[in-house]
Amino acid sequence: MSAAVIHPLELWLPALGRFDPTHPLHRWLAQSDRLEAGPQGYLDGLAGYFDSGAAPMPVAALTRELLAGDAGEATWLCADPSWVQPDMTGVRLLACGQMQLLMDEAREFADTLRPVFDEAGVRLEISAADHWHLRLSPGLELPDFAAPEQALGEDLYQHLPQGAEGRRWRVLINEVQVLLHQHPRNAARSAAGQPPVNSVWLWGAGTLPARVRSRFGGVVGDDVLLTALAERAKILHQPRTPDSVAAAREGWLVDLQDLPVADIEHDWWPRLQALAQRQTVRISFASGERWLHLPWHRWRFWRGSRR
Repeated sequence: MSAAVIHPLELWLPALGRFDPTHPLHRWLAQSDRLEAGPQGYLDGLAGYFDSGAAPMPVAALTRELLAGDAGEATWLCADPSWVQPDMTGVRLLACGQMQLLMDEAREFADTLRPVFDEAGVRLEISAADHWHLRLSPGLELPDFAAPEQALGEDLYQHLPQGAEGRRWRVLINEVQVLLHQHPRNAARSAAGQPPVNSVWLWGAGTLPARVRSRFGGVVGDDVLLTALAERAKILHQPRTPDSVAAAREGWLVDLQDLPVADIEHDWWPRLQALAQRQTVRISFASGERWLHLPWHRWRFWRGSRR
């Protein structure tokens, strides 16, 4: 029998352009071997690591199953609490699904919104304080929904569902925004210096895949969708802690792509260097660039910085 293929430890980092030219990472890359570029962005990156058998990935069903365990055969749609803000040229999506809500806040918002969703024939479910879902009626025709990463910081209206099928959803979003704008919870959030929850972002429609495949033996990370994919693929998952990162091994994925670059340098960099000194590491950036680093590459003193 042939030996099982052991893949390198995968380090998934933020976009390369976010790292300052003086960051020690560039010395590390200079000693490594450049690989063919991989997927760019959050969802495409996850799709490169996990095969859900569907495109686009059914994010809503996967995360609902993780958080509530009842995705079943229903069609689900993420309706994540969001913050939008008007400016001189339109309305911009500034945050989605990371509003630092408390559960009692989420429930109060939901109590106000449920009659509107019920009238539209969909059921609003609060799976977690920052993760809301819609259970859709069977056979409902759906438009294309943009993922948050496509719309963050951009004009909201350029990324709303389009066409005749999208019209009912645009109307629904508008009704939701009117109700949230008037909600007393937002006045309390404003007084506390917190951003308002004044919209929802609809995305990630689909049904729960029968199975998910991955080449990894385990993952380290805190992302909800990453965790959901690991659970569905029946591979090990560990929260991101100093100990779990330090103990990561070949055949595993360590997800750091959501962290500020300053945090990586101050809190994680010594551990990442220690990992690379004892095992093969593939360094993958959210912007698609990839390098392979073997332990002996650290002796490539003649290779200068990439600056």
